Amino acid sequence: MTVKLVVGLDGADTGDRALAFAKDLAGRMDDCQLILAYVIEWSPFTFQTPEENAARHKRREEELATANERVMDPALAALKEAGFDAVGVVRHGDVAETLNAITSEHKAAQIIVGRASASGFAKRIFGSATQNLVMHADVPVTVVG
Repeated sequence: MTVKLVVGLDGADTGDRALAFAKDLAGRMDDCQLILAYVIEWSPFTFQTPEENAARHKRREEELATANERVMDPALAALKEAGFDAVGVVRHGDVAETLNAITSEHKAAQIIVGRASASGFAKRIFGSATQNLVMHADVPVTVVG
């Protein structure tokens, strides 16, 4: 049976550390698939004109293409070259909710993310995506420092 691990990428060192940890873990298993996930923070709770909505849709599509080109495609190519079974998912949404949804859709056993947090006022009001994920995920979450 294939063990599936979701790895949260962010295009920064934190995502790189999570991926390195996941590769090490996957390398110790007989049959493991890495599901790389990149979530573009997006909220549906904005009020705009129809013209702004049309421009927003185009901007979202451009963001998806950029995330695939700059983060996902190189990470997947490197993993496959190293012999890992890996797939990638890029989505818009709340980071914690979206990572949990991707995990559920793929029937993954664990989520691996890097430690990154908001600071100051934003963290006190909203918390960090990592904190929210740890508190609400349906599977174990490994946070890599």
